[in-house]
Amino acid sequence: MPAIPDRPSAKSRVALVVGADGFLGGFIVAALRARGWRVLRGVRQLNGADDERCTDLARMHAPQDWQAALANVELVVNAAGILRECGAQTFAAIHVEGPLAMTKACIEAGIPRLIQISALGVAADGDFIASKHRFDELLVALDPQALVLRPSVVYSSAGSYGGTSLLRALAALPGVVVLPGDGRWLLQPIAAEDLGILVVRAAEGDQRGIYQVGGPQPMSLREYQTLWRQWLRIPGQVAFSVPEWLVSIQAWLGERLGRGPVGETMWRMLRRGNLPEAGALDRLREDFDFVPRTLQAALAQRPSQVQDRWQARLYLLAPVLRMAIVLVWLLSAVAGWSAPADAIAALSAESAMHNWPVVMLARTTAVLDFILAAWLASGWRPRWSLALMALSVLAYTLVFGCLVPALWLEPLGGLVKNLMILPALAVAWVLAERR
Repeated sequence: MPAIPDRPSAKSRVALVVGADGFLGGFIVAALRARGWRVLRGVRQLNGADDERCTDLARMHAPQDWQAALANVELVVNAAGILRECGAQTFAAIHVEGPLAMTKACIEAGIPRLIQISALGVAADGDFIASKHRFDELLVALDPQALVLRPSVVYSSAGSYGGTSLLRALAALPGVVVLPGDGRWLLQPIAAEDLGILVVRAAEGDQRGIYQVGGPQPMSLREYQTLWRQWLRIPGQVAFSVPEWLVSIQAWLGERLGRGPVGETMWRMLRRGNLPEAGALDRLREDFDFVPRTLQAALAQRPSQVQDRWQARLYLLAPVLRMAIVLVWLLSAVAGWSAPADAIAALSAESAMHNWPVVMLARTTAVLDFILAAWLASGWRPRWSLALMALSVLAYTLVFGCLVPALWLEPLGGLVKNLMILPALAVAWVLAERR
């Protein structure tokens, strides 16, 4: 993280960062703590840490719901947000109703400073932007001292989130840089660390109103991707353009299925161009005495490591691995149901399992395989389904390997393949944690 410019010390004042466990929230927490603030992390579910406070925007829609969270707080930073709606996590609840109740509670409690992290764009891009901007306007009307920061694309060499993870993965493909469209669209990316510095400056200053935030110069998506590929130290700059109509189909499907890092809103924002309005950076320089770094400068200050290339390349391999596992379990289910009873009985005829109800056992495990495949395909708690798959494979391997040892020597591998499937399940379990 770049050094925070000298300002008067915060002297251990208390800040609450709502959405502290998110991508932006983590950098804001780090920047405030580096400046001497005592930071309380606002999270949806408490995990027992001393610095946590419950800030569940989906259900805390009355000012009194926020009294405990705001006790002894002098600064509130709202960095919470969702890219897609899911159940109670709606744009209205997370971006408007919950923050509005929080704002009213801050005013009642006499909290002097409230900073909102919004997003650059226009309401026509989609409900994500429209709901963010709706609250921005309500906030500055309710609290004239409040500050809203609307950043362009936010990146960090230390990590990524959603669309920036996808872009980094596309920049890391072997032999070619993949571009949505021809990569002509402009953006003005800002480092998450620099956004954290702006929040610190705002926490200790008197800026108010709405600020559009971006890096010091615009660049095309093609330039953005090329710089990331060079930083990752991956040779080759040949670009492959994915037709816009094909990306539009993917975004449309992702929106309906609730899957994938790029939905229709992000796709519209990208094609429109994500640039602050004229004069926005001059205003930022004058009021904050700070200008964010260029992407080149930010990347030059942190050389990439092999782990960065792992993350970029595994990002696209993770869903492929998951789909392959689902397919293997579905085929296993079909095989268990369609195999003739005589063939199943013949496998155990001369083994310690010759008196077992092997046909019923085969059919039962086929049902279990189908259930686990459907569970993993649904995306609900994937680590649970992967853990159960690993336990079932381990059980099959131990039981059948000991009782029917001939299965180890089958011409097409038999039980031997489980020695590869188990670590593959372990890798999929690790990669299930992704943003």
